[in-house]
Amino acid sequence: MNTTIKKGLIYDIQPFSIQDGPGIRTTVFLKGCPLRCPWCHSPESQEFHPQLCWISMRCTGCHTCISKCPNQAITVPFTKNSTESSPSLCQISINRGKCVNCGTCTQTCLPQALFLSGSEYTADQVLEIVQKDLPFYRTSGGGVTISGGEALSQPEFTLELLKALKTLNIHTAIDTTGFAGTEIIYQILPLTDLFLYDLKHMDSKIHKTITGVPNEQILNNARLIAASGGKLQIRIPLITGFNTDIYNLRAAAEFCRQIRQSITAIQLLPYHDLGNAKYPRLGRETNIFTTAPVTDECIRQCKEIFSSVKVPVTVH
Repeated sequence: MNTTIKKGLIYDIQPFSIQDGPGIRTTVFLKGCPLRCPWCHSPESQEFHPQLCWISMRCTGCHTCISKCPNQAITVPFTKNSTESSPSLCQISINRGKCVNCGTCTQTCLPQALFLSGSEYTADQVLEIVQKDLPFYRTSGGGVTISGGEALSQPEFTLELLKALKTLNIHTAIDTTGFAGTEIIYQILPLTDLFLYDLKHMDSKIHKTITGVPNEQILNNARLIAASGGKLQIRIPLITGFNTDIYNLRAAAEFCRQIRQSITAIQLLPYHDLGNAKYPRLGRETNIFTTAPVTDECIRQCKEIFSSVKVPVTVH
């Protein structure tokens, strides 16, 4: 008999979340995603392993981390104003090729300028954390949302966590791209009260070119959830130059009309660049995506198009 306890790789557990489903919720962010959306506002969620992050504003320049790194991946970059005996304050350089994300340096970083994104939890450990907010869930109609990354890329752990949450009758939501095997959808459907479901682009070729994966499986899974009696909140990121043309918007609205009986709401998510500051923390200083903000006129047009689905349309 296999008695191995399943663990999930989680990069954040956020209490008092009010944008990830109904009521007051706790959102559990699983690490790892098969998509590579250029506008991703959580780059720390993409890889399926822990990652070393460095926030320069927190660094006090003590340089204790340099001697603690077992792979000599951390050094002091010298500038024209620094010398070997007097290095620049608050400056370190991380050689990402040498760094193995072991986290040794983080144990000596008192201001937490260095930290690991991604830790292993069991479902029981997560349940112990989230159940502290049971009174808020009960009074607000809230619960727990499992997000990512892509929650369905850790299907065994997600299933175990859903089962654990249901032992306390907690409302459950899955925030997903929908890019997962059909068998995974069948497994989690009976335990998921709401799917927060992304529709990024209706043309599969464009979808694959931009995000790295096609969309046929995504659309088929949405149809499967609807046909099986599941509930969907459709989320549509609005990205100027990618999916805000009228042809794509009308195609998305038509798809929503086909599964209207299962949709509780459509949420429009205009692009913002607030996540761009996270990329340098991971050593990704170049090729950071940016585009023009979505105009008020575009948002008005989107709301008008999706109002034809006859479900509530909101802008986040």
